[in-house]
Amino acid sequence: MKLKDILSPLLDIRAALSFALLPFLITVIKNPFLLLHPSKLSRLFFSLLWTPFSEGVDSAARSAKQGLVTPYAYGVVLDIGAGHGHTLDYLDHSRIKRYIALEPNEHMHSQISARAAKYGYTKEKDNFDIIPFGAEEIERIVMRIGGEHTIDTLATIMTLCSVPSPQKTIQSLIIRTLKPRGGQILFYEHVQSDWHDVKYWQSMWTPIWGIFFDGCSMNRPTHIWIRNSTEWNWDEGMSKMWTEESGESGRQLFSFRSGRFIRQ
Repeated sequence: MKLKDILSPLLDIRAALSFALLPFLITVIKNPFLLLHPSKLSRLFFSLLWTPFSEGVDSAARSAKQGLVTPYAYGVVLDIGAGHGHTLDYLDHSRIKRYIALEPNEHMHSQISARAAKYGYTKEKDNFDIIPFGAEEIERIVMRIGGEHTIDTLATIMTLCSVPSPQKTIQSLIIRTLKPRGGQILFYEHVQSDWHDVKYWQSMWTPIWGIFFDGCSMNRPTHIWIRNSTEWNWDEGMSKMWTEESGESGRQLFSFRSGRFIRQ
């Protein structure tokens, strides 16, 4: 790896601090009881940096999302870690019955609701909901969506890097929410690199990176965990996974995989 690629997280951390540190400190000073709740502190800081970060992150992944979400998402969609609801911008709304945003960070909810309303999704029409739970809270999620095997499309865009107990969480979400025989997961995730030197630096950076970016891990083989979570329909290319690389031979700290896997 080149030195500039090894040190590239420093630029993002610096930007995060410049955007979020002052308003974060002001909020904590006004609400000192937040110091007793580390998870709330993490979500507050991330929400403050995500507002200036989100549009750039979305723009960088636009072509990947257009090739993944727009042609394939259908029916009842459960968007894991919805953030500001950018997945809505890529849906073919003529094919969507209901959009459900799973987002534990309450600071994001107003942006999701506003973007959903722009496309005609509201709670009054019963075609929209925000579930304020973490992805690992599977029992509560199943109850909220109306029972097991009710989801046609599970969408996860750069989210599974930060969920607790990732292997268990991924398997539970897929097996318990997706409809068998046709339910699908669409994913675009940064994952553990295939290059040994990149993998080393991903592991070195992850503990520091996670502090500033809400527990995000650079070094999870998420694509492998998804592939191994259940039986998929591989007939005639129905399920597939592809690489989204950038830079010199993809030897950067963020290595992306996209995929569409359909349950048997």
